[in-house]
Amino acid sequence: MRLSDIKGLGPKSIEYLKNLDINDIDDLVTYYPYRHDIIVLNDIKEAEDKQNVIIECIVDSVPLARRFRANMSSLTFRAVSNRKMIAVVIFNRAFLKTHLKPGSVITVFGKYDKVKNTVVASDIKFEKLKSGSIESVYHLTSGVTQKQIKKYINEALINYDNYIDYIPEYLNEKYKFISKKEAVNKIHNPKNEAEVKQALIKLKYEELFNFMFKINYMKEINKENKNGYVRDVDSEEVNDFIRSLPFELTSDQDKAVSDIYKDMTSSKRMNRMLEGDVGSGKTIVSVIASYINYLAHHQTALMAPTEVLASQHYETIKGILSSTNMRVELLVGSLKKSQKDEIAKKLSEGKIDLIIGTHALLSDNVLFKDLRLVITDEQHRFGVNQRANLKNKGILPDILYMSATPIPRTFALTIYGDMDISIIKTKPKGRKEINTIIKSEKELVDVYEMMKNEIDKGHQVYIVSPLIEDGQTVDLTDVNKIKRNIELYFKGKVKSSIMHGKLSKNDKEKIMQDFKNGKTDILISTTVIEVGVDVKNATLMVIYDANRFGLATLHQLRGRVGRNEFDSTCVLIGDNKNPRLKVLEESNDGFYITEKDYEMRGEGDLFGVKQSGDMQFKIASLHDDMKILLQARDDSKEFLRNNLNNHFENYKEYAKIIDEMGSLD
Repeated sequence: MRLSDIKGLGPKSIEYLKNLDINDIDDLVTYYPYRHDIIVLNDIKEAEDKQNVIIECIVDSVPLARRFRANMSSLTFRAVSNRKMIAVVIFNRAFLKTHLKPGSVITVFGKYDKVKNTVVASDIKFEKLKSGSIESVYHLTSGVTQKQIKKYINEALINYDNYIDYIPEYLNEKYKFISKKEAVNKIHNPKNEAEVKQALIKLKYEELFNFMFKINYMKEINKENKNGYVRDVDSEEVNDFIRSLPFELTSDQDKAVSDIYKDMTSSKRMNRMLEGDVGSGKTIVSVIASYINYLAHHQTALMAPTEVLASQHYETIKGILSSTNMRVELLVGSLKKSQKDEIAKKLSEGKIDLIIGTHALLSDNVLFKDLRLVITDEQHRFGVNQRANLKNKGILPDILYMSATPIPRTFALTIYGDMDISIIKTKPKGRKEINTIIKSEKELVDVYEMMKNEIDKGHQVYIVSPLIEDGQTVDLTDVNKIKRNIELYFKGKVKSSIMHGKLSKNDKEKIMQDFKNGKTDILISTTVIEVGVDVKNATLMVIYDANRFGLATLHQLRGRVGRNEFDSTCVLIGDNKNPRLKVLEESNDGFYITEKDYEMRGEGDLFGVKQSGDMQFKIASLHDDMKILLQARDDSKEFLRNNLNNHFENYKEYAKIIDEMGSLD
């Protein structure tokens, strides 16, 4: 069965799905919801002012459509709910007008304004919803709605039968897990909370068991791994370069450089994680690693997840290496074909020492003369295909991963157990601490005034809201509403733009580049702000509904400002008595904050907003599912130990994984 076999799924929609990494039926069926909403219908007569409500209504008037400002519109209509007449307004959904016919029954999700007797809707469903029913909520992209993604998945499930269960049967029995088929069907269409929990525990454990199996297998492989390149590099030459830098390395940076030098001059292939807090100076350490590789006459590839980040690395690193003879180039998708061809030619001829780009650097048409070091970030750990791609080119390089997520060492050893770890805790001299303050929603005017002061100084502002516009029923602030309020307050005198998860990759890149280049004053965003993007002119970060984020995520977002010599501030909109937010107000130490995050969040909220960042997992979260992860680690070790000698003869799926991984090393 192919995607094109699904009723109503045409070529254009198939292209949209690719933005969600859905390329075939298996991807579609395993595109799991990131949240489940429990529907609790409200009685509008009993609703309090500013309460989030879900109400059943009958449309009473033809909707009035209004268009105001660029790309802004509203629909307003009367409706009757439990014999009470109310007004309903919804923004930027003009296409709903033809469906909102007088007499039709709808369910409205929104916030009730008692004074105006109006519900400001975040979503409208054209059906009756039963109180207590559960709605699966999916991440979306431009051109795909909740209704469509559900329809496509449910169509696919009718005839789908490719359920591969990666949990050995004895463990399924031990933990009384439901079948894989049952779990997949229940995660998409649960009848109650119990079914959600059954499906989640099965699918999360399976994903984490598989993950830890690979980690543990890599540990076995690395015990015997001596396939490194012994580089004959004089440590004094490396020290001369370090002394030529316009700043001193911190003690942690020195230690990390020493670890990397030992790896790269030994017979053991380097597989190292460089873990550091926001702004701790990981980039310079990776540049020194590339310089060690250059002194041995080899090539280095540095890969970033986006073009914006790759371009930023290029500008920074080119400056750092300007006093050397290292030849540095940037290879990204937006270059002209002739430029790409020229760079590819120089790479294959060995005329480039350090190439910086996205993961397109691993594509088949990019050939290296002598690639011996790959530097990348932890969210793009090499999968089997990427390693195979390099091996096919006759390359088995040293690998240095950079992680901007400070995590406790014991946890790091579990997740990155197949690697050596260098940790940078101390921050470079002269870096200013970011001032963090908590403000309530009633103090928003003060926050607007702070924005005005920064913009008047020629600085820029980030605003982050956790909303993804998919009909959320919890108290989250709509990014469109924030933009409207900003425009009203500043009377159209500042330029603001919105960036959210539904936008295409190209649109996100353009919005981020415009902000970086100073074309916009305020960037209003969901949490899709790239970690590591360096907008030196940004001095104020405002985070709405701060209590909805994990501490680690808030700390990462805070780190988008303070990358300059100016005083920078992070404003958390939330409850100033919230102990979690107080931790951020008190400390800028990412390691301390992450420890507190683990202590305070505990099991995590089954029906809460899933934190971003676990890009390699479809449903599990390394953060929230630590207990499951630790159990999966122990179980996978035992499974590996009992079956390694018989080559997994009773477990064909794992024999296949072993063959793929084994053939790479």
